[in-house]
Amino acid sequence: MAPNIPSIDPSFNSTDQTTTMSFSLLTDLPAYSDLQSHYQTTGKGLIVKDLFAQDPKRFEKFSHSFDKIDGCPILFDFSKNIVNEETVQLLAELARQAGVEKLRDGLFSGEHINFTEDRAVFHPALRNRSNEPMKNNGEDVMPSINKVLDHMKEFSDSVRSGEWKGYSGKTIKSIVNVGIGGSDLGPVMVTEALKPYAKRDLEMHFVSNIDGTHMAETLKACDPETTLFLVASKTFTTAETSTNANTAKEWFLQTAKDESAIAKHFVALSTNEKEVTKFGIDAANMFEFGDYVGGRYSVWSAIGLSVALYIGFDNFADFLDGAHQMDKHFRETPIESNIPMLGGLLSVWYSNFFGAQTHLVAPFDQYLHRFPAYLQQLSMESNGKYVTRTGAQVSYTTGPILFGEPCTNAQHSFFQLVHQGTKLIPSDFILAVESHNPIQGGKHQRMLASNFLAQSEALMVGKTPDEVKAEGAPEELVSHKTFLGNRPTTSIVAQKITPAALGALIAYYEWLTFTEGAVWNINSFDQWGVELGKKLAVKILGELESEGEAEGHDASTNGLVNYFKKMGGAKSE
Repeated sequence: MAPNIPSIDPSFNSTDQTTTMSFSLLTDLPAYSDLQSHYQTTGKGLIVKDLFAQDPKRFEKFSHSFDKIDGCPILFDFSKNIVNEETVQLLAELARQAGVEKLRDGLFSGEHINFTEDRAVFHPALRNRSNEPMKNNGEDVMPSINKVLDHMKEFSDSVRSGEWKGYSGKTIKSIVNVGIGGSDLGPVMVTEALKPYAKRDLEMHFVSNIDGTHMAETLKACDPETTLFLVASKTFTTAETSTNANTAKEWFLQTAKDESAIAKHFVALSTNEKEVTKFGIDAANMFEFGDYVGGRYSVWSAIGLSVALYIGFDNFADFLDGAHQMDKHFRETPIESNIPMLGGLLSVWYSNFFGAQTHLVAPFDQYLHRFPAYLQQLSMESNGKYVTRTGAQVSYTTGPILFGEPCTNAQHSFFQLVHQGTKLIPSDFILAVESHNPIQGGKHQRMLASNFLAQSEALMVGKTPDEVKAEGAPEELVSHKTFLGNRPTTSIVAQKITPAALGALIAYYEWLTFTEGAVWNINSFDQWGVELGKKLAVKILGELESEGEAEGHDASTNGLVNYFKKMGGAKSE
């Protein structure tokens, strides 16, 4: 299904890439034609509940246990998906022909597979707990990574123990992470997900929105004498983060008075020492990370300092190790048993053959309430592209719309559409066997698990008109109470959401997203679509802060700018 987008004039020469793909479009591959034939003759007619009836061992065949984390295995059950063994074989062959393994190996060897920015994609090095050499531009990055980790440990231990004092001699009670995008979404999600491991007398706050309300409401809950600000910006020039950081500094100095006190209350997660010291932050309190770390993969880096402060460095190290174990699985396991690759290939199957446009991730875990929002950036910023690595315009869909909320609450909002709507919505359900809060003798967790199990079963089996009639429904309501079923789900069951388990789970989705992009032959590691609106905003901000009417835009934008100014929106407070 081709997206409705304007045609372009390709300008990129694929020979500029280090890892050169041998194809341009997914549809050029013989395996794609084979899958298309399979879909027409078999795939679209597969009824999952019938497949279970025909094969008593289907669950065992299509489930994979990730057991590389001590005491915390994670089961990935793909058996309720609309596939048979032939489908999986054909999808694996598609991955081979698309060069997924080659691109993966290029990534881990430090090739600049992010060719539009001429950068390596080396976030796995940040969690390389085996400490094997990983070279970027011929230089092993592990010594510098380990140096930053040692710095993070020293600093987080100092703050958590109370050794680190504010300018007035008081210990730190509030931590405010000032960032945006990956510098915010990752730390927010992980600190929420791992709250059971937290030092609860530290209050965590995250400010990302340029809307002044976000900062104002956060500062109302803080005391300047006991607040530590983490300014998270690689360049230290990101407009939203810089503005929020300067507002925080102004608020702080209203009490502290002395600019030298900034060094005790502000640290930088950045690589721009000049701007950091200009702001007033001591260079000794700057935590660096390489340009090979994309924002949406940065929680593993110094950007994760808020996580280390909140849950302790040892738990942060376990978080890194869980992801590292998934990295090893992804690198070493054949496609047919490679858990993240299978997840990515299923996404391609639904997107490019069934016409699915969305993907639901529903965690049955309140601590994971920010997990879908985190995955939205990971997935949609990575694969929201309509140009292949060779510069050609795609003739097929890429980048599903990812959404989700925690269950069981979500069952009472949008699950109606999932069950009886006209759209096919492949869904991932996530559950932990063990709750961190087994109240009422575990009754809450058993009720949660019953819903987790029932929803995937209901989506698969549905309810026939005969079953509805057998329940005594009036004839005029039979069609309304009928469920077609055959809605695909993947069930992910962790023993417990530990730091290591969460790390592995995030890495699973990272490599799933990588697999999608590799098959679609797009660059999953740039984000040029983020830039255009930002540049226009700079121009419009100047117009909002100057006299006279705006004239340099379309009639609608001119009218809106001028209306905002007329109504007093540009007045200084």
